[in-house]
Amino acid sequence: MENEKVKTKAQSGNLLEVEHLKEYYPVSVGMKKVPLKAVEDVSFTIKPGETLGLVGESGCGKTTVGRTILQLYKPTAGRIVFDGDVLFDSEKKIKVDMLPYRKRMQMVFQDPYSSLDPRMTVEDIIGEPLDVHKLYANKKERREKILSLMELVGLNAEHAMRYAHEFSGGQRQRIGIARALAVRPQFIVCDEAVSALDVSIQAQVINMFEEIQEKLGVAYLFIAHDLLVVHHISDRIAVMYLGRMMETADADELNENPIHPYTLSLLSAVPIPDPETARRSKRIVLEGDVPSPLKMPAGCPFRTRCKYATEQCAKEMPELKDRGNGHLVACWNK
Repeated sequence: MENEKVKTKAQSGNLLEVEHLKEYYPVSVGMKKVPLKAVEDVSFTIKPGETLGLVGESGCGKTTVGRTILQLYKPTAGRIVFDGDVLFDSEKKIKVDMLPYRKRMQMVFQDPYSSLDPRMTVEDIIGEPLDVHKLYANKKERREKILSLMELVGLNAEHAMRYAHEFSGGQRQRIGIARALAVRPQFIVCDEAVSALDVSIQAQVINMFEEIQEKLGVAYLFIAHDLLVVHHISDRIAVMYLGRMMETADADELNENPIHPYTLSLLSAVPIPDPETARRSKRIVLEGDVPSPLKMPAGCPFRTRCKYATEQCAKEMPELKDRGNGHLVACWNK
């Protein structure tokens, strides 16, 4: 395995590599168990200090991807490589103890109201990762680190002894971000980290994420359903639909030259601040029903709502193919 680690690092230069990831949940249907295919054959890479935005409508599997990478959910199949270390490989039956990697891979959760313990002070919430990984020599050093983290995310020192319910949503999310940064991770999964916040607070938190990235060089998997937010913060964007990757490209390239019909529909729904431009733009309304993950259609999962669907779409799922400049699209007809 050590040889594989050296080989992987030398060849790729990627911080994170996810290959053919699958996550199935057993669901009771009548008297039998049926697999709910939340994530189906997802692959992508993230370089050090890079932000990959992961977008798609609710229920498409975005959050499941993030949690499965960190193995908060046990992967069903696939391969996960972090900084050259194989964390999970279903074919070779490799599964490592994740505790040492918790220092290097962290998560900011969606809901700042439920992800913080109401019985703990801010100091204890932020200090908990320091306690678990024993990252201080004495109580003085612990407090200095906590106050430094609070300053980094824009919280005052006098907030340290307060409880989470005494803060606004934006401040609570800052506490969650400080907790994630406590162990100085290389990679953070931001799971809808701004969706529960007001628009003005969203801008502040997004700017803070960017400042932290500049200072610490941390890489993000930024999960969201708002394409405006994702385009602003991301270097590259990946679009998911019903557990599968539909399109991946640089953020500007995807915004200016979308190819997949689903991406075109998502972008057409983005609000345009200029009234004249908004009137000229044409909204692409998807018709048809969203298939159930318990009874996925054969072939491309988007074909039931796609006006370009053909017989080939019903027979086989298209592979992600490079259309130039790393712009990957999974579509037979575009």
